[in-house]
Amino acid sequence: MGRIKQWVVQLSEDERQQLTDMTRKGVHSARVMTRARLLLLSDQGFLDREVAQRQGVRPATVASIRKKYVEGGLQAALYEKARPKQPPKLDAQQTAILIAEVCSKPEGRETWTMQLLADRLVTLGVVDRISDETVRRTPEKNALKPWQVQSGCVAQVGADFVWRMEAVLDTYAQPYDADRPVICFDEKSYQLLDHVRDPLPPVPGTPARVDHEYKRCGTVNFFVAFEPLTGQRTVTVTDRRGNADFAAQLQALELRYPNAAQIRLVLDQLSTHTPAALYQHLPAEEARRLTRRFEWIYTPKHASWLNMAELEWSALQRQCLGQRLPSKEAVARELHAWETDRNARSIKVDWQFSTTSARQKLRRHYPTQE
Repeated sequence: MGRIKQWVVQLSEDERQQLTDMTRKGVHSARVMTRARLLLLSDQGFLDREVAQRQGVRPATVASIRKKYVEGGLQAALYEKARPKQPPKLDAQQTAILIAEVCSKPEGRETWTMQLLADRLVTLGVVDRISDETVRRTPEKNALKPWQVQSGCVAQVGADFVWRMEAVLDTYAQPYDADRPVICFDEKSYQLLDHVRDPLPPVPGTPARVDHEYKRCGTVNFFVAFEPLTGQRTVTVTDRRGNADFAAQLQALELRYPNAAQIRLVLDQLSTHTPAALYQHLPAEEARRLTRRFEWIYTPKHASWLNMAELEWSALQRQCLGQRLPSKEAVARELHAWETDRNARSIKVDWQFSTTSARQKLRRHYPTQE
Protein backbone atom coordinates (compact mmCIF):
# COMPACT_ATOMS: atom_id res chain seq x y z
CA MET A 1 0.00 0.00 0.00
CA GLY A 2 1.18 3.53 -0.76
CA ARG A 3 1.91 6.03 1.94
CA ILE A 4 -0.93 8.40 2.88
CA LYS A 5 0.00 11.93 1.83
CA GLN A 6 0.35 14.28 4.80
CA TRP A 7 -0.45 17.96 4.82
CA VAL A 8 -2.82 17.96 1.88
CA VAL A 9 -3.39 21.40 0.35
CA GLN A 10 -7.06 22.23 -0.16
CA LEU A 11 -7.44 25.89 -0.99
CA SER A 12 -10.68 27.77 -0.51
CA GLU A 13 -12.10 29.75 -3.41
CA ASP A 14 -10.92 33.02 -1.91
CA GLU A 15 -7.40 31.64 -1.33
CA ARG A 16 -7.23 30.21 -4.83
CA GLN A 17 -8.30 33.54 -6.33
CA GLN A 18 -5.84 35.46 -4.16
CA LEU A 19 -2.93 33.23 -5.22
CA THR A 20 -3.95 33.42 -8.87
CA ASP A 21 -4.03 37.22 -8.74
CA MET A 22 -0.61 37.27 -7.08
CA THR A 23 1.00 35.17 -9.82
CA ARG A 24 -0.56 37.27 -12.57
CA LYS A 25 0.27 40.71 -11.20
CA GLY A 26 3.85 39.92 -10.27
CA VAL A 27 4.20 42.65 -7.65
CA HIS A 28 5.61 40.38 -4.94
CA SER A 29 9.07 39.01 -4.37
CA ALA A 30 10.28 36.02 -6.39
CA ARG A 31 10.19 33.83 -3.29
CA VAL A 32 6.56 34.66 -2.50
CA MET A 33 5.56 34.15 -6.16
CA THR A 34 7.20 30.70 -6.21
CA ARG A 35 5.40 29.65 -3.03
CA ALA A 36 2.08 30.81 -4.46
CA ARG A 37 2.61 28.64 -7.56
CA LEU A 38 3.62 25.66 -5.40
CA LEU A 39 0.36 25.93 -3.45
CA LEU A 40 -1.76 26.25 -6.61
CA LEU A 41 -0.15 23.19 -8.22
CA SER A 42 -0.43 21.17 -4.99
CA ASP A 43 -4.09 22.14 -4.75
CA GLN A 44 -4.57 20.70 -8.26
CA GLY A 45 -3.32 17.29 -7.09
CA PHE A 46 0.18 17.26 -8.60
CA LEU A 47 2.80 15.17 -6.81
CA ASP A 48 5.66 16.92 -5.05
CA ARG A 49 8.23 15.79 -7.58
CA GLU A 50 6.06 17.07 -10.43
CA VAL A 51 5.56 20.43 -8.73
CA ALA A 52 9.27 20.66 -7.94
CA GLN A 53 10.23 19.90 -11.53
CA ARG A 54 7.88 22.58 -12.87
CA GLN A 55 9.12 25.27 -10.48
CA GLY A 56 12.79 24.33 -10.35
CA VAL A 57 12.91 23.55 -6.63
CA ARG A 58 13.50 20.43 -4.52
CA PRO A 59 10.59 18.15 -3.56
CA ALA A 60 11.44 18.77 0.10
CA THR A 61 10.71 22.47 -0.47
CA VAL A 62 7.25 21.63 -1.81
CA ALA A 63 6.55 19.43 1.21
CA SER A 64 7.72 22.20 3.56
CA ILE A 65 5.37 24.77 2.02
CA ARG A 66 2.45 22.33 2.20
CA LYS A 67 3.15 21.70 5.87
CA LYS A 68 3.30 25.42 6.63
CA TYR A 69 -0.04 25.93 4.88
CA VAL A 70 -1.81 23.12 6.74
CA GLU A 71 -0.40 24.10 10.14
CA GLY A 72 -0.41 27.88 9.89
CA GLY A 73 -2.57 28.96 6.99
CA LEU A 74 -1.89 30.91 3.81
CA GLN A 75 0.14 33.72 5.34
CA ALA A 76 2.47 31.31 7.13
CA ALA A 77 3.09 29.43 3.87
CA LEU A 78 3.81 32.56 1.83
CA TYR A 79 5.86 34.67 4.23
CA GLU A 80 8.68 34.02 6.66
CA LYS A 81 8.25 34.83 10.32
CA ALA A 82 10.13 37.86 11.52
CA ARG A 83 13.31 36.65 13.10
CA PRO A 84 14.13 37.98 16.56
CA LYS A 85 16.93 40.52 16.57
CA GLN A 86 20.20 39.48 18.07
CA PRO A 87 21.07 41.40 21.24
CA PRO A 88 23.84 43.96 20.69
CA LYS A 89 27.35 42.74 21.34
CA LEU A 90 28.14 45.91 23.29
CA ASP A 91 25.84 47.66 25.73
CA ALA A 92 25.55 51.45 25.97
CA GLN A 93 28.45 51.85 28.42
CA GLN A 94 30.76 49.57 26.43
CA THR A 95 29.85 51.41 23.22
CA ALA A 96 30.65 54.74 24.86
CA ILE A 97 34.09 53.46 25.88
CA LEU A 98 34.74 52.21 22.34
CA ILE A 99 33.74 55.57 20.82
CA ALA A 100 35.98 57.40 23.30
CA GLU A 101 38.90 55.22 22.22
CA VAL A 102 38.12 55.82 18.54
CA CYS A 103 38.26 59.56 19.16
CA SER A 104 41.67 59.30 20.82
CA LYS A 105 45.08 58.69 19.26
CA PRO A 106 46.75 55.28 19.70
CA GLU A 107 50.28 55.28 21.04
CA GLY A 108 52.85 54.31 18.45
CA ARG A 109 50.31 54.32 15.61
CA GLU A 110 49.02 56.98 13.27
CA THR A 111 45.40 55.81 13.39
CA TRP A 112 43.37 53.03 14.93
CA THR A 113 42.70 49.78 13.11
CA MET A 114 39.77 47.53 13.92
CA GLN A 115 42.01 44.88 15.42
CA LEU A 116 43.83 47.44 17.55
CA LEU A 117 40.50 48.65 18.93
CA ALA A 118 39.35 45.09 19.62
CA ASP A 119 42.59 44.36 21.51
CA ARG A 120 42.26 47.65 23.36
CA LEU A 121 38.78 46.77 24.67
CA VAL A 122 40.07 43.43 25.93
CA THR A 123 43.08 45.12 27.58
CA LEU A 124 40.79 47.62 29.34
CA GLY A 125 38.63 44.75 30.60
CA VAL A 126 35.54 46.05 28.78
CA VAL A 127 34.93 42.63 27.19
CA ASP A 128 36.54 39.20 27.43
CA ARG A 129 36.76 38.91 23.67
CA ILE A 130 35.36 40.70 20.62
CA SER A 131 35.80 40.43 16.86
CA ASP A 132 37.17 43.23 14.72
CA GLU A 133 33.96 43.07 12.65
CA THR A 134 31.84 43.93 15.70
CA VAL A 135 34.19 46.81 16.42
CA ARG A 136 33.89 48.00 12.81
CA ARG A 137 30.09 48.08 12.89
CA THR A 138 29.83 50.02 16.14
CA PRO A 139 31.69 53.21 15.06
CA GLU A 140 29.98 52.92 11.67
CA LYS A 141 26.58 53.22 13.35
CA ASN A 142 27.81 56.37 15.08
CA ALA A 143 29.23 57.87 11.85
CA LEU A 144 32.82 57.57 13.10
CA LYS A 145 35.62 56.65 10.69
CA PRO A 146 38.91 56.45 12.58
CA TRP A 147 40.85 55.48 9.45
CA GLN A 148 39.97 58.75 7.69
CA VAL A 149 41.75 62.07 8.22
CA GLN A 150 40.92 65.33 6.50
CA SER A 151 43.78 67.77 6.12
CA GLY A 152 43.71 71.40 5.15
CA CYS A 153 43.86 74.92 6.48
CA VAL A 154 41.32 75.60 9.20
CA ALA A 155 40.19 79.21 8.95
CA GLN A 156 39.78 81.17 12.17
CA VAL A 157 36.58 83.11 11.58
CA GLY A 158 36.84 86.44 13.35
CA ALA A 159 36.31 90.10 12.57
CA ASP A 160 39.21 90.21 10.10
CA PHE A 161 37.89 87.14 8.26
CA VAL A 162 34.36 88.55 8.13
CA TRP A 163 35.18 91.98 6.74
CA ARG A 164 37.49 90.60 4.07
CA MET A 165 34.96 87.93 3.07
CA GLU A 166 32.13 90.43 2.80
CA ALA A 167 34.31 92.83 0.79
CA VAL A 168 34.95 90.05 -1.74
CA LEU A 169 31.29 88.99 -1.85
CA ASP A 170 30.06 92.56 -2.25
CA THR A 171 32.48 92.97 -5.17
CA TYR A 172 31.09 89.85 -6.84
CA ALA A 173 27.51 91.07 -6.36
CA GLN A 174 28.04 94.27 -8.35
CA PRO A 175 26.96 94.35 -12.02
CA TYR A 176 29.48 94.41 -14.83
CA ASP A 177 31.25 97.73 -15.22
CA ALA A 178 33.72 98.06 -18.10
CA ASP A 179 35.19 101.10 -16.36
CA ARG A 180 36.00 99.03 -13.24
CA PRO A 181 36.39 95.38 -14.28
CA VAL A 182 36.73 92.66 -11.62
CA ILE A 183 39.77 90.42 -12.07
CA CYS A 184 40.40 87.33 -9.94
CA PHE A 185 44.14 86.75 -9.76
CA ASP A 186 46.07 83.72 -8.51
CA GLU A 187 49.16 81.62 -9.12
CA LYS A 188 50.19 77.96 -8.79
CA SER A 189 53.36 75.95 -9.25
CA TYR A 190 53.40 72.90 -11.54
CA GLN A 191 55.68 69.87 -11.61
CA LEU A 192 57.06 69.05 -15.09
CA LEU A 193 57.08 65.32 -15.81
CA ASP A 194 58.24 63.22 -18.74
CA HIS A 195 57.75 59.60 -19.77
CA VAL A 196 60.60 57.16 -19.26
CA ARG A 197 59.05 54.95 -21.94
CA ASP A 198 56.82 56.21 -24.73
CA PRO A 199 53.13 55.56 -24.04
CA LEU A 200 51.21 53.25 -26.36
CA PRO A 201 48.19 54.83 -28.09
CA PRO A 202 44.75 53.18 -27.82
CA VAL A 203 43.60 50.66 -30.40
CA PRO A 204 40.16 49.06 -30.81
CA GLY A 205 39.63 46.83 -27.79
CA THR A 206 42.68 48.11 -25.89
CA PRO A 207 43.00 51.40 -23.98
CA ALA A 208 46.06 53.61 -24.08
CA ARG A 209 48.89 52.29 -21.92
CA VAL A 210 51.24 54.48 -19.90
CA ASP A 211 54.18 53.22 -17.88
CA HIS A 212 53.90 54.22 -14.22
CA GLU A 213 57.57 55.26 -14.11
CA TYR A 214 58.33 58.90 -14.91
CA LYS A 215 61.10 61.45 -14.51
CA ARG A 216 60.94 64.92 -13.01
CA CYS A 217 61.91 67.87 -15.19
CA GLY A 218 61.69 70.77 -12.76
CA THR A 219 58.82 73.14 -12.06
CA VAL A 220 57.15 76.15 -13.61
CA ASN A 221 54.69 78.71 -12.30
CA PHE A 222 51.25 79.67 -13.63
CA PHE A 223 49.62 83.08 -13.25
CA VAL A 224 45.91 83.31 -14.01
CA ALA A 225 43.90 86.51 -14.42
CA PHE A 226 40.21 85.65 -14.71
CA GLU A 227 37.35 88.04 -15.40
CA PRO A 228 34.28 86.07 -14.24
CA LEU A 229 31.61 88.41 -15.64
CA THR A 230 32.92 88.25 -19.20
CA GLY A 231 34.31 84.71 -19.19
CA GLN A 232 37.79 85.79 -20.27
CA ARG A 233 41.00 84.54 -18.73
CA THR A 234 44.76 84.75 -19.32
CA VAL A 235 47.12 82.02 -18.11
CA THR A 236 50.85 82.83 -18.20
CA VAL A 237 53.71 80.38 -17.66
CA THR A 238 56.84 81.68 -15.90
CA ASP A 239 59.99 80.12 -14.51
CA ARG A 240 59.57 81.70 -11.08
CA ARG A 241 56.94 83.25 -8.83
CA GLY A 242 58.80 86.09 -7.15
CA ASN A 243 58.04 89.79 -6.67
CA ALA A 244 59.47 90.69 -10.07
CA ASP A 245 57.17 88.20 -11.81
CA PHE A 246 54.16 89.54 -9.91
CA ALA A 247 55.03 93.11 -10.86
CA ALA A 248 55.37 92.10 -14.51
CA GLN A 249 51.94 90.45 -14.40
CA LEU A 250 50.29 93.60 -13.09
CA GLN A 251 51.96 95.66 -15.81
CA ALA A 252 50.63 93.26 -18.45
CA LEU A 253 47.19 93.27 -16.81
CA GLU A 254 47.02 97.07 -16.97
CA LEU A 255 47.81 97.01 -20.69
CA ARG A 256 44.85 94.67 -21.28
CA TYR A 257 42.47 97.24 -19.77
CA PRO A 258 43.85 100.59 -21.00
CA ASN A 259 40.49 102.38 -20.83
CA ALA A 260 39.48 101.21 -17.35
CA ALA A 261 39.51 103.88 -14.64
CA GLN A 262 40.46 101.26 -12.06
CA ILE A 263 40.83 97.49 -12.00
CA ARG A 264 39.31 95.69 -9.02
CA LEU A 265 41.80 92.95 -8.20
CA VAL A 266 40.71 89.98 -6.04
CA LEU A 267 43.70 88.03 -4.74
CA ASP A 268 44.88 86.07 -1.71
CA GLN A 269 47.28 87.23 0.98
CA LEU A 270 50.44 85.68 -0.45
CA SER A 271 53.51 87.61 0.63
CA THR A 272 54.31 88.64 -2.97
CA HIS A 273 50.76 89.88 -3.69
CA THR A 274 51.24 93.39 -2.33
CA PRO A 275 52.07 96.84 -3.77
CA ALA A 276 55.48 96.41 -2.13
CA ALA A 277 56.45 94.10 -5.00
CA LEU A 278 55.97 97.01 -7.39
CA TYR A 279 58.21 99.31 -5.36
CA GLN A 280 60.94 96.66 -5.25
CA HIS A 281 61.25 96.38 -9.02
CA LEU A 282 59.86 99.62 -10.50
CA PRO A 283 60.73 103.29 -10.11
CA ALA A 284 58.78 104.91 -7.30
CA GLU A 285 56.69 107.09 -9.65
CA GLU A 286 55.71 104.09 -11.80
CA ALA A 287 55.07 101.88 -8.78
CA ARG A 288 52.79 104.51 -7.23
CA ARG A 289 50.92 105.10 -10.48
CA LEU A 290 50.42 101.37 -11.01
CA THR A 291 49.33 100.85 -7.41
CA ARG A 292 46.54 103.40 -7.89
CA ARG A 293 45.33 101.66 -11.03
CA PHE A 294 44.15 98.75 -8.87
CA GLU A 295 41.65 98.35 -6.08
CA TRP A 296 43.27 95.72 -3.87
CA ILE A 297 40.68 93.25 -2.52
CA TYR A 298 42.16 90.43 -0.43
CA THR A 299 40.45 87.17 0.50
CA PRO A 300 40.69 86.16 4.19
CA LYS A 301 43.57 83.96 5.27
CA HIS A 302 42.96 80.27 4.55
CA ALA A 303 39.91 81.18 2.44
CA SER A 304 41.27 81.14 -1.09
CA TRP A 305 38.05 79.33 -2.09
CA LEU A 306 36.52 82.81 -2.18
CA ASN A 307 38.73 83.63 -5.14
CA MET A 308 36.97 82.57 -8.34
CA ALA A 309 40.36 81.98 -9.92
CA GLU A 310 40.39 78.75 -7.87
CA LEU A 311 37.53 77.48 -10.04
CA GLU A 312 39.68 78.05 -13.11
CA TRP A 313 42.51 76.10 -11.54
CA SER A 314 40.14 73.22 -10.85
CA ALA A 315 38.95 73.15 -14.46
CA LEU A 316 42.50 73.47 -15.75
CA GLN A 317 43.71 70.57 -13.60
CA ARG A 318 40.84 68.29 -14.68
CA GLN A 319 40.85 69.17 -18.36
CA CYS A 320 44.48 69.78 -19.21
CA LEU A 321 47.10 69.17 -16.55
CA GLY A 322 46.44 65.50 -15.83
CA GLN A 323 48.90 64.57 -18.56
CA ARG A 324 52.69 64.51 -18.31
CA LEU A 325 54.26 67.64 -19.73
CA PRO A 326 58.07 67.71 -19.81
CA SER A 327 58.92 71.34 -20.60
CA LYS A 328 57.78 74.92 -20.20
CA GLU A 329 57.16 75.10 -23.96
CA ALA A 330 54.92 72.02 -23.88
CA VAL A 331 52.95 73.46 -20.98
CA ALA A 332 52.56 76.80 -22.77
CA ARG A 333 51.21 75.11 -25.91
CA GLU A 334 48.61 73.13 -23.96
CA LEU A 335 47.56 76.12 -21.88
CA HIS A 336 47.23 78.34 -24.92
CA ALA A 337 44.88 75.85 -26.59
CA TRP A 338 42.87 75.45 -23.37
CA GLU A 339 42.66 79.19 -22.75
CA THR A 340 41.69 79.98 -26.37
CA ASP A 341 38.85 77.44 -26.29
CA ARG A 342 37.37 78.68 -22.99
CA ASN A 343 37.66 82.34 -24.01
CA ALA A 344 35.96 81.64 -27.35
CA ARG A 345 33.05 80.10 -25.44
CA SER A 346 33.11 82.90 -22.81
CA ILE A 347 32.77 80.46 -19.93
CA LYS A 348 31.65 82.49 -16.91
CA VAL A 349 30.97 81.68 -13.26
CA ASP A 350 27.47 81.65 -11.81
CA TRP A 351 28.48 82.67 -8.28
CA GLN A 352 25.69 82.06 -5.74
CA PHE A 353 27.41 82.71 -2.40
CA SER A 354 26.42 86.21 -1.27
CA THR A 355 26.89 88.32 1.85
CA THR A 356 23.32 87.50 2.91
CA SER A 357 23.82 83.75 2.57
CA ALA A 358 27.20 84.02 4.32
CA ARG A 359 25.58 85.66 7.33
CA GLN A 360 23.01 82.87 7.45
CA LYS A 361 25.31 79.90 6.91
CA LEU A 362 28.21 81.20 8.98
CA ARG A 363 26.21 83.01 11.65
CA ARG A 364 27.62 80.86 14.44
CA HIS A 365 31.13 81.95 13.40
CA TYR A 366 30.37 85.66 13.35
CA PRO A 367 31.77 87.51 16.35
CA THR A 368 29.12 88.50 18.86
CA GLN A 369 29.18 91.26 21.43
CA GLU A 370 29.31 90.14 25.04
